[in-house]
Amino acid sequence: MSSFLLGIISDTHGMLRPEALAALKGSHAIIHAGDIGNLAILDQLKTIAPVFAVRGNTDRGEWASQLPLRETVELEGSLIYLLHDLHDIDLDPKFAEISIVVTGHTHRMHEYLNEGVLYINPGSAGPKRFDLPISLARLDLGKRPWTPEFIHLHVAQK
Repeated sequence: MSSFLLGIISDTHGMLRPEALAALKGSHAIIHAGDIGNLAILDQLKTIAPVFAVRGNTDRGEWASQLPLRETVELEGSLIYLLHDLHDIDLDPKFAEISIVVTGHTHRMHEYLNEGVLYINPGSAGPKRFDLPISLARLDLGKRPWTPEFIHLHVAQK
């Protein structure tokens, strides 16, 4: 299988850093797991690759109502289930033949395998919160076993 780079970003809260754009360059597709902030963020991401996005708990207004709360995407023959808050999951991924679940919300990056399903949270790429790193993730869907790469965005302190 050839390389297929999936960029995974969440919790931009209206701020798309140049470092995030640079880290996502080369992606074949991008997933945004909610708390986007505004449509301009998605428009900027679409200049890199096709974007799949869901609405987060802070995404409000007419622009946000266009976005689904949950989305299932098929990429490279694998089903990816996308939602903002893992607590809102409304299906059993294993029985729905989902391979990957992508979430945001907590601002904490993590990955784990449960019943053969890979769960990924890229952390937050938006405004700095507490002592949490600013991050996103990349995943090569063409390379098994899947190993997410978490990218810490080093940004200048103001």
